[in-house]
Amino acid sequence: MKFIVSSSSLLKHLQQINGVISTNTILPILEDFLFEIQDKKLNITATDLETVMRVQMDIESKANGKVCIPAKILIDSLKNIADQPLTFNIDKNYGVEITSDNGKYKVMGENPDNYPKEPNADDTSSFTMSSTALVTAINKTLFAASNDDLRPAMTGVFFELSENEIQFVATDAHRLVRYKRTDAKATREDSFIVPKKPLNILKNALPDNDDELSISYNTNHLFVNHGEIQMICRLIDARFPDYKVVIPTENPYHLIVNTADFQSALRRVSVFSNKSTNQVALSITSNEMHLAAQDVDFSFEGNERMSCQYNGEDMKIAFNAKFLIDMLNAADSEEVRLELSTPSKAGILIPTEQAEGEDLLMLVMPLMLNS
Repeated sequence: MKFIVSSSSLLKHLQQINGVISTNTILPILEDFLFEIQDKKLNITATDLETVMRVQMDIESKANGKVCIPAKILIDSLKNIADQPLTFNIDKNYGVEITSDNGKYKVMGENPDNYPKEPNADDTSSFTMSSTALVTAINKTLFAASNDDLRPAMTGVFFELSENEIQFVATDAHRLVRYKRTDAKATREDSFIVPKKPLNILKNALPDNDDELSISYNTNHLFVNHGEIQMICRLIDARFPDYKVVIPTENPYHLIVNTADFQSALRRVSVFSNKSTNQVALSITSNEMHLAAQDVDFSFEGNERMSCQYNGEDMKIAFNAKFLIDMLNAADSEEVRLELSTPSKAGILIPTEQAEGEDLLMLVMPLMLNS
């Protein structure tokens, strides 16, 4: 088997799916890419048994065939080869010889018949949405998903489908993000939880444009197709917590503050906070907010004042600064509104301006104030 391919184009396609491959795997073949040639099209697959990613590219080839090639050495070599055509020669023992303008490199491939088979798309339901809508939804929710494997339902993003909208929810029990798109709809009400890893890889592989994605799912897997890119991932088999009951309906006090200024102040002050809690206390009056952080163990202390608009009783409330900074990152508006009730109840953070068809709501639990 022999084919010719552009080195830079091959590297770009491999990098889109390389994140799937795990290095400390019990099956050595999972450290390989599967190369399949069919009618001058090269399909490259990567899998970790939970997630499958495939990209397709055009090549010069007279024969069809397939081979498994170790991922790390292939990518490391391509990074150091200038853009030029490369000729791949694969012998019957799966030895791979790569020839460039002034070099020849050999690597031992593996038998493609030993590569894991991908799941079948049986009994699927499907819906469509734009690529930019899905990428935005992932960016605005994924940061709030939990890393606690003891609570698997919280380690992914909850997709909640209906005939009017699609909601994306993530929580780690300390914060919650609910992002709603009314420009994306499903044919029926349904829900499933998608793990963090495939969503992270997907948002980097998909274009941020209005291309339409074909998304389908069954009880065990999610299937996403976009032209040359395909992803299959196993869904999390767990029950997502009833997030609606934790979103307060009565938060009478509203604080409006400049997003960038608030985020910058939090970054500066949180440097002096306790590293285990990242606690920053906010003392809020009608037109001024005072931010304070301290680490008693090291006698660190940081204070700042900034202007704000606030209607409500003067309040002192503490939050994890890292959580607030992440949330402000997700709020694409000049100002944000923080809705509060008491220092012991959850605050709600909402962008003051939202794009048509979008609705973002973020909830953060307060910390107990240092006495």
